[in-house]
Amino acid sequence: MAEQLPLPALLSQALVAFTIEFDNEFEHRMPHTTTDHGATGPRGGPWLVSMAMWFNCMQFIGEEPMPVAELLRRARTGTNLDGMRRWGYVFLESASGDAKRRPQEVWRPLPAVIEDRWRERFGAAGIGQLRASLWALAAQAEAEVPDCLPILGPGLFSGRKQTYPRRTPEAGPDPGPAGLPLPALMARVLLGYAIHFERRSPLSLAICANVLRILDSRGVRVRDLPAGSGVSKESIAMTMGILTKRDLVTVGADPAGGRGKVARLTPRGQTGQWAYTDGIATLEQKSAERFGADAIARLRAALEALVGDPGDPAASPLMQGLEPYPDNWRADVRPPRTLPHYPMVLHRGGFPDGS
Repeated sequence: MAEQLPLPALLSQALVAFTIEFDNEFEHRMPHTTTDHGATGPRGGPWLVSMAMWFNCMQFIGEEPMPVAELLRRARTGTNLDGMRRWGYVFLESASGDAKRRPQEVWRPLPAVIEDRWRERFGAAGIGQLRASLWALAAQAEAEVPDCLPILGPGLFSGRKQTYPRRTPEAGPDPGPAGLPLPALMARVLLGYAIHFERRSPLSLAICANVLRILDSRGVRVRDLPAGSGVSKESIAMTMGILTKRDLVTVGADPAGGRGKVARLTPRGQTGQWAYTDGIATLEQKSAERFGADAIARLRAALEALVGDPGDPAASPLMQGLEPYPDNWRADVRPPRTLPHYPMVLHRGGFPDGS
């Protein structure tokens, strides 16, 4: 039987691909500044951030001042507000009073722009099936979750340390599948999986799905982990700190004499890896019991059409839309060999691969 990715991994790869394509377009259209690549345009612009910061912050901020508590209420999740101030998004006028191009004007149409590209690339019927399948699950959510994955908290958890209010009739009608951007639908369903997984797991889904999954007792070179997992060196460093502190992984010299360090699962780490594999399979089985086997099968089929052969992630149809513009920072780095099995949304701008 061919390898089959867990449903959360399929959701993650589709959501990360959408986000990268969205981010590439925002970067191309919006004057900005980056740490390593300088500024674009004659005046530069705010420090570059990812789509997550639009969904958890900027889409709710307008001309008038807004209390922080109201922002959190609308977003239903936290944001890196200090970062957004420091990076130039909350204050939008120069000292001379000259208006800068507002990021909201660039961000707001992009979900529809990228989704239209997906309809052309993958077919309107396929994206329509994906939307309907996602809504079949999202409409039955017990909690009022945000339209994006939250910035990972302590231990790199998504849902274990965060509580979301229960959905009530007083909250008003949901906008329905047509009223939500496609990435919001994907994020709602994926976050639901993370919340349920992390209720029973001592490790976050982000750690298990991206790093614990690809380690073994023989040893994997630490420098190979970013490419193998699809997440950044910074994300790997944070993850390895947690795994080694809990005696799940050891890091030492390469026994073959090669340069660099090798990471190995300890017996406890091997048990943890098995627990993740069993836990994620049980979670999908329970989803089929709750939402119906047909609903889960339709969602899986729609996502597998986008992701392609899991044995050859570099050839995934999702990779077709990730070619950066020449002026994008991603044009100066190696293209990804794979996409994350869970988005690593960190506080440093919300990029889903942790960059």
